[in-house]
Amino acid sequence: MDPLPSLHPTRLPLTPALRALRLCLHLLMAGLLVLAAVRADSAAGTVMAAVVGAVYAAGSFLPSVGRSQRASALWLGVLGASWLALLWLTPDALWVAFPLYFLQLHLLPARWSLPAVALTAGAAILSYVGHGAALNPGVFIGPLLGGAVAVATVLGYQALYRESERRRRLIEELIETRAELAAAERHAGTLAERERLAREIHDTLAQGLSSIQLLLRAAERALPPGSPAAGHIDRARQAAQDNLAEARRFVRALSPPDLEHGSLAAALERLCEPGAGGPRVRFSVSGTPAELPTPYEVALLRIAQSALANTVRHASASRAEITLSFMDASVTLDVVDDGKGFEPGSVRQSREGGFGLPAMRSRAESLGGTFTVESAPGQGTAVAVSLPLPAGVSA
Repeated sequence: MDPLPSLHPTRLPLTPALRALRLCLHLLMAGLLVLAAVRADSAAGTVMAAVVGAVYAAGSFLPSVGRSQRASALWLGVLGASWLALLWLTPDALWVAFPLYFLQLHLLPARWSLPAVALTAGAAILSYVGHGAALNPGVFIGPLLGGAVAVATVLGYQALYRESERRRRLIEELIETRAELAAAERHAGTLAERERLAREIHDTLAQGLSSIQLLLRAAERALPPGSPAAGHIDRARQAAQDNLAEARRFVRALSPPDLEHGSLAAALERLCEPGAGGPRVRFSVSGTPAELPTPYEVALLRIAQSALANTVRHASASRAEITLSFMDASVTLDVVDDGKGFEPGSVRQSREGGFGLPAMRSRAESLGGTFTVESAPGQGTAVAVSLPLPAGVSA
């Protein structure tokens, strides 16, 4: 059955417009039955009009009518049969055909409702002729025009209802998408703020405490043995060392979750795990791994994630490779795929921000590194970032 709100009050919550339409239909049916009863030539016609009214009223209170196609068809069959009996007794019952059109169109599927409307109109015409009325165009035009108006009205309502439902679903999807985007933006903002704080703590507080510790150690060596100030300097150096360790713990706590339980190499290897519909990704390490500062690990991991995401979304690649290389004075990350490639110059000028390339470049340059992209249509893409190893870190 067509999923439209029927005239039955329990089918779907009724809007004010549907309530008004249902009330108008009830009043129309009652008025036409009263007219047929008053103008009936016999008591049988009056009784039959009351029977038709009782059957119609019963359908308005039966829960199954409007919910079950079989129950609706059965009720319409009983209502139609009683109407035919009334039609046999009085020609004025033919006007009841008009509300019957709407009931049939609402409660029956299209393959049955249109033939039912045609049969109802035919019965009204035959009844009028059978009661001895003179043949004229109005005899045929009236019932047929009424059926056509009912069909056009219901079909128009169905089209409006379907359009309203499509818009409602679209609005719901937009609201859900907006909520998801807001959650993603909040999550991304949280991660970005954590990374910023980690960089700030590492580059300012941690470096400052490390410098203080070195200066205090130098001052301690410059003092003569047994100097009373040596103890104060030793305690100050120890306090600086403890606070430096605490600052480093803060930095580790603010690092991305992917780096919390393992090294950068382990996080990159997990990034290459097979995904549904994505390219085959291989990870390799070159050189002797060295412990990198947290901002370096965060930058390299984020660049690898962004580059691999571009490969999955845009490159249509079948294979990709991530290589982490430790050299004497630098660490290098390469992400290479065999996808369809692109023109790097045109992408940098795109309105979408270059598919993340500016962000990757900014991460690399913020640590004094370099970022390069090599690609051409049909020749795959190679992304490379090189960061200089800070003092005290060697491969």
